Amino acid sequence: MRIAHLFQLLLLCWAATATVATAGDSRFAELSGTPGLRSASVIVTGANGNVIYAKDEDAVRPIASITKLMMAMVILDAQLDLDEKITITKADRDLIQLTGSRLEYGATLTREELLLLALMSSENRAAAALGRTYPGGMAVIVADMNKKAQQLEMHNSHFADPAGLKIANVSTARDLARMVNAAGNYPMISRATTILRKEVRPYAKRGPLVYGNTNRLLKNASWDIELGKTGYINEAGRCLVMQARIEGEEVSIVLLNSFGKLTPFGDSNRLRKWMLANI
Repeated sequence: MRIAHLFQLLLLCWAATATVATAGDSRFAELSGTPGLRSASVIVTGANGNVIYAKDEDAVRPIASITKLMMAMVILDAQLDLDEKITITKADRDLIQLTGSRLEYGATLTREELLLLALMSSENRAAAALGRTYPGGMAVIVADMNKKAQQLEMHNSHFADPAGLKIANVSTARDLARMVNAAGNYPMISRATTILRKEVRPYAKRGPLVYGNTNRLLKNASWDIELGKTGYINEAGRCLVMQARIEGEEVSIVLLNSFGKLTPFGDSNRLRKWMLANI
């Protein structure tokens, strides 16, 4: 009896930390086993919102630069002039995480170019300049980001700055799946986050700066990625969110608090391999 009781407790503990979908019209609706992911919080959902796999999906965690997706949606919702030139100033320095930037004071780009750099290359100074020049400034854009979160029913999320540098930018894997799905409705966000390389000319008398995408899975021919964003600060670990097509079916993937620079990409490949092995 004691052994049977212990086995029952182990099953309950496993069910509390990882969930595998068992119903629905998705080809990934009945998967067996687990993908062996190393990220602390995970959720994978299908196009109809069905949960394919989840692990500690309601834990509230810092989300680092994943925050920039919310910032971009709010700016695009405001219908600001994307061709307006914005100049980087000393106010755009990162005094929180002390990250660097190749956008020196006086660098000038359009609002659209700054959005592209913030999304594809996680340029923090670009995100700060976008927040500073939002109507009403930083306080208003942060308020609008939190308002948007509530509209999306992200009730366990909070935003504190547009770049994701503050540890007070928090969410859950479940909430972020909602945010990723919403971001997928913005063609510019989808385009910006899947560009491999972008050349900009922020200085009148210098050559171009070339930026690369932080999502290395875009270079993997096995992946069909429609939207993606990476994030990292010490407190958040390595984070990755994506919308992708696997065997022609759209899925949203959220991986939070991975240890190791390559772990989110490794987890994504392990997840995809597990899903394909079950169909």
